[in-house]
Amino acid sequence: MLLLSHPTGNEFVRHAARAFNDANVLGEFHTGVSWNPHSAVNAFLPRRLRAELGRRSFAPELRPHIHNHPWREAGRLAGQALGIRALIHHESGPCSVDAVFRDLDRRVARRLRHVGGFTGLYAYEDGAEFSFRAAQAAGLKCFYDLPIGYWRAARDLFREESEREPEWACTLTGNLDSNAKLERKDEELRLASVVVVASSFTRRTLERMTDLRAPIVVVPYGAPPVDTMKVKEPNLKGPLRVMFAGSLTQRKGVSYFLKACELMKSAVEVTIVGRKSTDECRPLEDALNRHRYIASVPHAEMLAEMARQDVLVFPSLFEGFGLVILEAMAQGVPVITTSHTAGPEVITEGEDGFLVPIRDAQAIAEKLELLAADRRRLWDMAEAARRKAAKLGWEHYRRGLVAAVQPESSAVRPAAVAV
Repeated sequence: MLLLSHPTGNEFVRHAARAFNDANVLGEFHTGVSWNPHSAVNAFLPRRLRAELGRRSFAPELRPHIHNHPWREAGRLAGQALGIRALIHHESGPCSVDAVFRDLDRRVARRLRHVGGFTGLYAYEDGAEFSFRAAQAAGLKCFYDLPIGYWRAARDLFREESEREPEWACTLTGNLDSNAKLERKDEELRLASVVVVASSFTRRTLERMTDLRAPIVVVPYGAPPVDTMKVKEPNLKGPLRVMFAGSLTQRKGVSYFLKACELMKSAVEVTIVGRKSTDECRPLEDALNRHRYIASVPHAEMLAEMARQDVLVFPSLFEGFGLVILEAMAQGVPVITTSHTAGPEVITEGEDGFLVPIRDAQAIAEKLELLAADRRRLWDMAEAARRKAAKLGWEHYRRGLVAAVQPESSAVRPAAVAV
């Protein structure tokens, strides 16, 4: 019986909770805010707040297992909405992401010290140190989910990137992590019984941690449901509709996306969807003023927006998986991405998308030019992308995750799910 812990409950956490519940191994799920969108008060909330809280809702069958610890996460959401920087300042803010994760970590540790009946704890990066210690003291197995590549590999790449693109360095918030925070990340990995990652790229970055003893299981994320009966209307003329989706940081390769679009000039129509990490990046602000920009939308609206596009460009420099890749493909949108994502495991080159080197705006522009000139190929790739996504639904992730945590499963396999 597992205790699952994560303060924000994003898409892959929802599927983890569902997987463990369906397998009858979910004892408790500890999170920050768990909102009921059918509550009476929901209809009276402002639309923006209602949408934000909707991201914190879970399936009704999970509610008996959920333990809420809402105050720091509520403070973080308020700090974001009201622009109270002191509240959410990196690491030091009382409602920063770091504070939210560590507060939940301590609360779960106290729970484990006082309540028995669990056989394991499933926790995530930055929120596992205290609870793993408590779990080990109680003789429990510690499952550690690392959603992004190992920090040492990231640090080296970010430092190099800061020198290559100094105007974008302020968006690389990973460079701001304190030594204490980085040491905690290593300690969590040392305490883990099993490490779960979503891509082979993440697994490779862990080669930088020479004293890691836990076996690593690769369990790829899944695609949203695909409407196989819906035929995407081909864009036969006019500018190529190109989209970027993700946090607007240089880790995601934003500057290279923008440079590629500049090379294409009027041949592309650009849509950018994502939240800014700072208001101090002048080239980003200039780009957002030139192009169509959407700061944040509910997940269903994001998928609908993707469906209106011709191509998603996701030139990430350092990723754990890149859920937007499969989300776009499920809407019939081919993807241009890099090998520093799950792209190599998901995309068949030239058939449903393209892989380009990191930091190569010219290579991105060449693929865009190819698709702009050959609309029949664009349509064929759109259909192939949708067919591929239909084969890679979340049910594969849920099965793989259950196999990773079951005592009889072989955690030393290179992958729990083969893609």
